[in-house]
This record gives sequence, structure tokens and C-alpha cells, in this order.
Amino acid sequence: MYINDVSILYYACAGGLGLLIGSFINWCNYRLPENKKVFSKDILKKEERKKVKTNYLLMVINAILYIVLLYFCKIHDTLYANLSLIKFGLLIPMLLSAFLIDYKLQIIPNRLNLTMFEIGLLLAFAYGMGNINIALNMILGMIVGAGIFLIITLLGGFIAGKEAMGFGDVKLMGALGLYFGVANIIIIALIAFLIGAVISIILLATKMKKTDEYIAFGPFIVISAFIVLFFPFGVLMNILLQIFTLGLYGRFN
Repeated sequence: MYINDVSILYYACAGGLGLLIGSFINWCNYRLPENKKVFSKDILKKEERKKVKTNYLLMVINAILYIVLLYFCKIHDTLYANLSLIKFGLLIPMLLSAFLIDYKLQIIPNRLNLTMFEIGLLLAFAYGMGNINIALNMILGMIVGAGIFLIITLLGGFIAGKEAMGFGDVKLMGALGLYFGVANIIIIALIAFLIGAVISIILLATKMKKTDEYIAFGPFIVISAFIVLFFPFGVLMNILLQIFTLGLYGRFN
């Protein structure tokens, strides 16, 4: 049986791999905030593993995302043609880790951001072997992604006297630019600000957060990245144009 030209056996394998990696994400979320090595002999120690509570929901979410990713990317005949599947297969667990750690602790560990950068640069090199324009777009995406948030952070510090967002968010956006390219990283930024604004207003209106309390922005970036990953660029662009032009876009065409 095939779904979107991919054997159902591959979907089963993707789901199983997603569950396994989802369990490993939980281990990473325990080790990274404490600046401990993820790949360590400690993982074999029973007393260390007991400290990490199994997160079945995280495992299932990662498995579902892997299955959906396989549906969209399919499996091709050459390694180069499968780079998108490999690229986002590596990125998804790191995004989930960034979401959970930043949500709970309001930090994005440097080691996590650096790993995204390292893998992203290797992928840019791999893409460049076949098409230098794709590699350049990835590098520019990194510059634009980090640049947008760095400017906002510096302006926030200058105007308000405090950081508008953490430098972990700047690093995260720079890393994501390597995976998504220039156009998509701009869309991610816009969607993240929209989601952040709506949720922040709700949290403040319901008094779940005070005006002087910090609201982690990393989760909004991660949600936006998943939206851009799984929804067509044209559809998202049209929606954003309708929002930012208050519905006037296309009315007179």
C-alpha cells in the first residue's frame, strides 16, 4: 500500500524513528540546560535515566511530525534529492527541544543553537555541491534571520532600556535561516510576531502575565517554523498580505 507514492512501511519506520528520537529529545532537554554533554556514558547509568521522566506526548508529537514530513518530502532515488527530508528530519527534534526548554526556563541553550548552526552549514555545503544558488540563499537566510532579531534586540535595549528579546532568539533565527532561506525566514519572523502579539495580549488581558514579566519568544519562533515547513509559501504570503493591508490586498485587482 502506498500513500503519496511512499510505501506505508516507510511511514511505519518514520513513526518508529520519531518515537525513538522523541525519547532522546527528553534526555537532551534534561542535559542541555545544565551544560552537560548529551552524548555521554551517563545515558547508560540507571540512576541518571531515572531522573528523566518519560514524555510520551513529546514522543508521539515527534513521530507524527516525522510521518507528515515524509508525506510532503517523499523518498527519492538520490541522496541529493533527499536533502530536504534529511534537513528537516534533523531540525524537527531540535525545534521541539528549543520550544520546551525556552517555555520552561526562558533560555535556549547555546549548545542547541550551535548544533543547529553546525548542521545547517554542513547542509549548505552539501546543497552547494549541486546548486550554489541554494547554498547562497541559505547563507543569506542566516544573515537576514539573525539580523532582523539583532536589530530589534538592540533597538529595544536602546529605547526601553532592556532587551526586547534574548540573544538566544537571535541565534535561533540565524540558525533557522540556514534551513529555510531568505524568503521563508522573513515569513517565519512575521508569523512569530503575529502569534507573539496575540498570545501576549491574551496573557496580559487574563492577568496570567504581568506587564513587567518576561514572555519567552522562542516558542513563537518554533511554531512559526513548523507553519512555514508544512504550509505552501504562496498561501502564507497571501494571508500575511491580507492581515497587514487590513484586507485591502487584491480588492482592487
